[in-house]
Formats: sequence, structure tokens, C-alpha cells
Amino acid sequence: MSRKVGILMPIFSLPTSNYIGDFGKEAYEFVDIIKQANFKVWQILPLNPVGYGNSPYQPYSSYAGEEIYISVDKLKDLGLVKDVEEISYGREKVDYQKARDYKQKYFKEAFKTMNEKDILKDEFIEFKKENLWVKTYAVFITLKKNNDYKCWLDWKEQDKKWIDNKNQLEDLKDDIEYEMFIQFLFYKQWFELKAYANKNGIEILGDIPIYVGIDSADVWENKSNFLLDKDGRPTFIAGVPPDYFSKTGQRWGNPIYDWDYLEKTDFKFWIDRLSWSKKIYDIIRIDHFRAFDTYWKIPASCETAIEGEWVEAPGYALFDTIYKEMPDIKIVAEDLGDLRPQVLELRDHYKLSGMKVLQFELDPNEKNNDFAETQRTILYTGTHDNQTLKSAYNRFSKKQRTKINKMFRKYKADNIYDKMIYRCLDSVSDLVVIPTQDILNLSDVGRINTPSTIGSPNWEWKLTTYYNLKKKIEKYKNWIKDTKRD
Repeated sequence: MSRKVGILMPIFSLPTSNYIGDFGKEAYEFVDIIKQANFKVWQILPLNPVGYGNSPYQPYSSYAGEEIYISVDKLKDLGLVKDVEEISYGREKVDYQKARDYKQKYFKEAFKTMNEKDILKDEFIEFKKENLWVKTYAVFITLKKNNDYKCWLDWKEQDKKWIDNKNQLEDLKDDIEYEMFIQFLFYKQWFELKAYANKNGIEILGDIPIYVGIDSADVWENKSNFLLDKDGRPTFIAGVPPDYFSKTGQRWGNPIYDWDYLEKTDFKFWIDRLSWSKKIYDIIRIDHFRAFDTYWKIPASCETAIEGEWVEAPGYALFDTIYKEMPDIKIVAEDLGDLRPQVLELRDHYKLSGMKVLQFELDPNEKNNDFAETQRTILYTGTHDNQTLKSAYNRFSKKQRTKINKMFRKYKADNIYDKMIYRCLDSVSDLVVIPTQDILNLSDVGRINTPSTIGSPNWEWKLTTYYNLKKKIEKYKNWIKDTKRD
């Protein structure tokens, strides 16, 4: 079969001039650039509305899109806005608040124009009919704004229980309609971009976290699917236990699923969620796959992740249902870290692709750094949670770097970082994914996220121009080997 090579590049990192990457012309140019270099997969991070710390992994919804990825220039092309203020923002850093402030006035103008001139109105009506989730999210985010953006647990009592008191929303119907319109614009632009990528032979690899945040429309609307008390607060939360990296473990705070209830309902919550993800992505990477086998259950009263327990999840029953409902779904299992054998057995039972990260096996003093991988592996130089390849290499001592150089000496390239990338391209893996920062040989100035930290500079790295990427990526035409195997 053919080997494919992909590139990891978040939407927010695209080099627009308006504070954040979006679905505008730069996104289409990115597709053109990677197509010329024979890339076949574009991996992105979650598209959902960013939550606490601007993290795409703590979104307000598993269905809605982050509105600031909408291109205002494309709104002008549709006749929804008249004039767009030109700004010049050349920093290698996303500014979420400025992007939000800059774009919202155009969103409001577009909504007014749609109502007054009927531009796209029929298409908008059809979108609402076909996507029932959009009404729930629009109500949720409207009420959230009316409650000073507080978590829904701290809203006014009547707002918490809107499902039982829908008549109270009559005064907010215009605001709710506006939020639905924003989601319509988001997905109109996203599906156009995805279609362009697919037309050019590029699949979109999307990313979804296994858990959802407590401050989300997912939990607000589906409380029975989670372990919550009578007030809706989590009784148990997710995380991982103490290990080599943390003496107190990681206390993520996400509510734990009520797997007994989910199983009784034929896993409807997960089927619906994955059905939508399948529609917006070609391939779905599920973060923290191991929790489908066993998950760390922490009492919500505990301030750390120490006092938890491993509990078995009905992984086989879930995936049997998934593949019964969606036999052609493409799932990637994030299976990194120390795992019990049963996790890998679950993965292999359904022939899911796993992951391997070159950085984790660089240590020249380790005996098991033979970089063994199988065809059904997605091989990364690093992920969005890692240092860049350059910084990971440079953290070693001079003596260790000499040993690493010997490990890659047979590969012909300009520098050791490119040699390591070439090694990945020469692997047996069906898919190799390289972060844009590693292609550019960037230091940690290009790091996307540092786990267990919140806020800036996480989720803020951004290109200012494609100049260096075009220059560097040219050689990949010759490096990428889309060859047949025996």
C-alpha cells in the first residue's frame, strides 16, 4: 500500500494579518503549498470554541465551531459586509481577544444584511433544520453571555433549567438566532475549505478530546451521561495518577462518564458525537484512548489526582456499537505513555492506528530506542504537546548529541533535525506526520502547548509568512516516497 505523509498545522497558526489564522485565502494557499510537496494529510487541532486558557481541548461544545476562525474577507465576497478594515499584524503570536473584538462587528453586520437582503437566508434555514445541535448551543452561549460568562453551574436558577422553561427564551430569540447564524457561517466556510483540500487529494485529520468540559453545552444538555450530583456538579473527575512526571498526578477536572447509563442508551452520546466528527473530518484522532479501557476516577473533593482508582470502561461494547453504526469511520488511537496490555489489545482488536513519537525515543542511553514501528502506526516527530524537535535535541548534553548524530548519520540532509525527519519519512509507517515547526527547524518559540500549564504562550504560535515554509518544503518533493510495499 502507499505511504502517506501529513503535516500538523492548527488553523489558528496560519499567517493571516488579522490576529489569528482563519478560513481565508491563507488557508487555501496552505493547501496548495502542501499539495505541491506531496503531502496527503493535514492534521489540525479541535475546531470547537476555545475555553479556559484559550485551550481547544476545553471547548464549550463538541459540535460548535470557534467563531474567530471565520474569515471576514470571505463575508465581504458574499456581500454580507461592505468594507473590511485592513490591519497589519505581523507577530508570531495569536491575540484571541483582539481577533474577537475585530471580527464581531463584521459578524453583526453580516447578520443584519442576511435579514434585510435575504442573502443566504434559505441556506441558513436549511442548516438549522439539518443540525439540531445548533439551537442548543445557541441557547447555551446566549445564556452564558447573559450570566457574565460564568460556568452554567453558577447561572441564575431559571437559566440552568431552560429545557423545562423554554418560554422564558422568547426575549432572547434574536440573540439565539444570531448565534445560530454564526455557526452557519463557520461551517459554510469550513466545509468549503475541507472540500478544497479533499479535491486536491488531502485528507483532514481532526482531533477530539475523550472528555468534555463541565462548562459545556454537552454536559449542560446531557447531565444523565455524567457522574454529577443533584445540582449538576461532578462527583468524580478525570485525570491521571502520580507518575515519574508528577508526584500528585494530573487533575483535569472533566466530569467522568456514567458508563452504565451510556451503555443502557446504546452509547447515543458517543455515537452522535462521533457522527458529527466524521462529517467534519476525514480521520478522527481520539485523545487519551486508554480511558476506553480503564480510566482514573478521582473524587471531586480531592485537590490532587492522588486519591483515585482505575475503573474498567466498556470499551468493546462501545466500539462494537460505533462500527455497527459507522462501519467506514477512520479512528486514530492516541495510545502514548505507560499502558497496560489490554489497552493495546483493544486498539488492535479493531485494527485502529496507534501513535509513535520520535522524540520519546531519542535518548541515546536508552536500550529500546530502535524506533520500531509497524505499518498501522502514525509516526510523529512530535505532537502539539511536545517541544519542537530542535529544542528536544538541544536539551541533551554535547556527548549525548554526538551519540544521537551517529544514530542518524546515514540519512542525507542539511542538519540533524532534517536527518531525523528523513528517518521518519523512511519508516514503514503508513502515515508520517510532521509539525510545521519541525519542518522549519524552529526552537521552542514555535511550541504549541506545554502540558499542565495554562494560558500564554500556549495555543498562540502563529506564522507571519509562508516564505520560509515554501523554501524549506521544496525538498520534500524528493524526500516523500509514496512507494508500494511488498
